[in-house]
Amino acid sequence: MRRSIYLVIIQLLLGRCCFAQQRPQYTQYVLNNYLLNPAISGIENYTDIKVGYRKQWAGIDNAPQTSFVTANWSLGSGYLWKNALSLPDKGDDPMDRNYMQNYTSSPAHHGMGVIAVYDKLGPLSRLDASLTYAYHLQLSNTYNLSVGVAAGVSRVALDINALTFEDQTRVDPSISNGIPSQLKPDLSLGVWLYSGRLFAGASVQQILQQKLSFTSDPNYNMGKEVPHFFITAGYKVYIDDEVSATPSIMVKQVSPVPVSVDVNLKVSFRDRLWLGGSYRKDDSFSAMAGINISKLLNLTYAYDFTTSGLNQVSNGSHEIVLGLQLNNVYEVFSGGRMW
Repeated sequence: MRRSIYLVIIQLLLGRCCFAQQRPQYTQYVLNNYLLNPAISGIENYTDIKVGYRKQWAGIDNAPQTSFVTANWSLGSGYLWKNALSLPDKGDDPMDRNYMQNYTSSPAHHGMGVIAVYDKLGPLSRLDASLTYAYHLQLSNTYNLSVGVAAGVSRVALDINALTFEDQTRVDPSISNGIPSQLKPDLSLGVWLYSGRLFAGASVQQILQQKLSFTSDPNYNMGKEVPHFFITAGYKVYIDDEVSATPSIMVKQVSPVPVSVDVNLKVSFRDRLWLGGSYRKDDSFSAMAGINISKLLNLTYAYDFTTSGLNQVSNGSHEIVLGLQLNNVYEVFSGGRMW
């Protein structure tokens, strides 16, 4: 299996197959859409920090592993939801149906943030670091529209010494002139529409289609980055005063790979404890759970049951995320804008 993984990597990166999904996938994106869409920068009253780790296809040597840290906050000294009717007293549930009846949109404001993602697949590693900015426009008494941009750099590296070949006495010409790492500029754009119950957005990553080549051999230098497009939408439905359900969908397109579709359902009890499920077309089913431990901490976990041919050799995928809510002046357990 290790040799097969290496051969796939070499094909992808040295030009024999120059198009594929090049960014990590996330099961719990619905709780941290900021990873995919910079327009979410500064959407909350507090500084929202997420630290996560994903181990994909457990049981396969050198399968993908992803670590990330994100942080975003609103700019300015004022609080976004000053209206006493728009948020409850300290410590109460901000997403209770009674409070949502009085929800008001935030005033126009700016937000910013930072994203760092480290992804590793066998001898290949990638570090993406970006600074984000968003402007939130107040469309009406209950709706906001934000637009955002993320600009940064990507460092892509290939550990040539970790490659193992069947005939160790011969050196592949595409490797003998290897380029171990390269630094590329990166740019993403996004839009986000949101209210107390509804969210919808679109974004594109890797707008700058940079050339990727790990060798100076002209026969193996046709690799390049390709844009990743995302469309996301969801709506919160109240089952009763304390239980809510949020169905959502994400469509991802990376040419010429087939379109990927994720369908999700999250069920929350007073936004203190929640359970969820997800289906990714032709790939996996997922089970998710989370708890808002305090006004400062929340913890979530997801497990993917692989449905593709990899289920013969894989034990599924694990994903865990720790969230921090700094400067949480209203002392709420769960923010009202991140569903």
